[in-house]
Amino acid sequence: MKSDKIKQGIERAPHRALFKAMGYTDFELQKPLIGIANSANTIIPGHIHLDTIKDAVKAGIYMAGGLPIEFSTIGVCDGIAMSHIGMKYSLASRELIADSVEVMAVAHGFDAMVMIPNCDKIVPGMLMAAARLDLPTIFISGGPMLAGRLPGNFPAKKPTEKPTEKPTEKIDLVSVFEAVGAVKAGKMSEAELALIEDNACPTCGSCAGMFTANSMNCLTEAIGLGLPGNGTIPAVMASRVRLAKMAGLQIMELLKQNISAGKILTKKAFYNALTVDMALGCSTNTVLHLTAIAKEAGIDIDLDLINEISKKTPHLCALSPGGPHHIEDLDQSGGIGAVINELDKAGLIHQNCLTVTGKSIKNNLRAVKNFNPEVIRKTSNPYHTQGGLAVLFGNLAPEGCVVKQTAVCDKMLRHKGPARVFESEEEATTAIMAGKIKKGDVVVIRYEGPRGGPGMQEMLTPTSAIAGMGLDSHVALLTDGRFSGGTRGASIGHISPEAMQKGPLALVKENDLIQIDIPAKQISLLVNDKDLQIRQEGFVLPSPKITTGYLARYAKVVSSASKGATIK
Repeated sequence: MKSDKIKQGIERAPHRALFKAMGYTDFELQKPLIGIANSANTIIPGHIHLDTIKDAVKAGIYMAGGLPIEFSTIGVCDGIAMSHIGMKYSLASRELIADSVEVMAVAHGFDAMVMIPNCDKIVPGMLMAAARLDLPTIFISGGPMLAGRLPGNFPAKKPTEKPTEKPTEKIDLVSVFEAVGAVKAGKMSEAELALIEDNACPTCGSCAGMFTANSMNCLTEAIGLGLPGNGTIPAVMASRVRLAKMAGLQIMELLKQNISAGKILTKKAFYNALTVDMALGCSTNTVLHLTAIAKEAGIDIDLDLINEISKKTPHLCALSPGGPHHIEDLDQSGGIGAVINELDKAGLIHQNCLTVTGKSIKNNLRAVKNFNPEVIRKTSNPYHTQGGLAVLFGNLAPEGCVVKQTAVCDKMLRHKGPARVFESEEEATTAIMAGKIKKGDVVVIRYEGPRGGPGMQEMLTPTSAIAGMGLDSHVALLTDGRFSGGTRGASIGHISPEAMQKGPLALVKENDLIQIDIPAKQISLLVNDKDLQIRQEGFVLPSPKITTGYLARYAKVVSSASKGATIK
């Protein structure tokens, strides 16, 4: 066992003494040491219950003959960090999480790892660490939040109308962000906003739509590092606790069989994850994260591959914010296994990839059923013939940019309009809220990339305001920053090279025409090459926004978004 180097032999008596100071017995120290990276805290709704998950994991490890050793990690709630300086730290926290898990696992000689993440950058950070460490590893997330529901008579009816008895549609966190825009546009009262605020997030768990956290938890299952149900079983269900116990039991089996993360994280496994990504309509952030995780596993994923897989993969699930369903609906319909099964029938899945069940995907699918072909459509009847994401290239984005194409209305798939240029998210949000953005505009937000932000802020506030004001079918938004998984509309992010790398985005001027053609995978600044050359020659980079602390160091060494925004 790897842990023998810290607990076996006369020379390790001091080490054993320290274990005994914590109450461990000689009997326990004969067992494999199983590290548990537990990201529980009381600031993230998706993590507030993770101690319950951890206790179940520990029970499973004990039952199977291992010694569970728990440690903690940091985590940022993207929703709470949104629209202020806190959001600059979110993506940058991914690297700290990966590094901290590596430090703890190697320094203490763990034989295997159980990762307990749930939200946003914690999941990819732990996946990066798993790839780096190449130990037997299993993931058990905290599970998704249930969707919210408003009273059946909402919005309020006129006195002459009969109250409806039909329940209103489900809501989630994005409903609150978009309601703010509706209030600003005079389309909703503050009282109605308060009712949405009070009902949108009714339980613990990762926010209920196919946002970044749930996207990554589902893809963890698809890539093979989570047991069936990891991505979709709601946080409040007893089956989530049972799954955590099973994860604790199964990590001991993986250790016994010497099935390490590296044996699961193959190139074909990443192809499978990207295929499921396209079928689900996941967050654009998955491009950043899968690229970064693949790099840790020694596998190259370029943006052309995204388009290649998207072109042949139908979009099978219409999940919030791109549709009416939520993760709980996906779970009740058969979960990620059912999605994989539908894709497998069309020959789109590499069946022989190994998973943490100890079996191949082909074997895992034998007991899978699709219980609702409307929530999980068959490949012969998709919501869209192509997958959820598209990568666009052109003179405005030579290294590419990303859009969730299945969340864009048909009329905005092709658009040409004048640029409205802003040097920060805050500046753009102020203009949007003040009603200064008009139909047909192309909002450009720059200097928000990995270096320029620094930290590549999410843009849920401006995109939600645009949607809440009813402009999402008339206005596009371009940025070298990124978007929340909750964003919908013609929102195009990750423009690379970013403005702070002297990318073409830095040269855009107010009222320049920009042409977007998502079906053709093209994005163009309609300015001739000679004028762009003149602008380039006179261009001077602005001063860094942050010059001290972690973010200043991060900005100096982070790569382009097209490379996953990883630390060099």
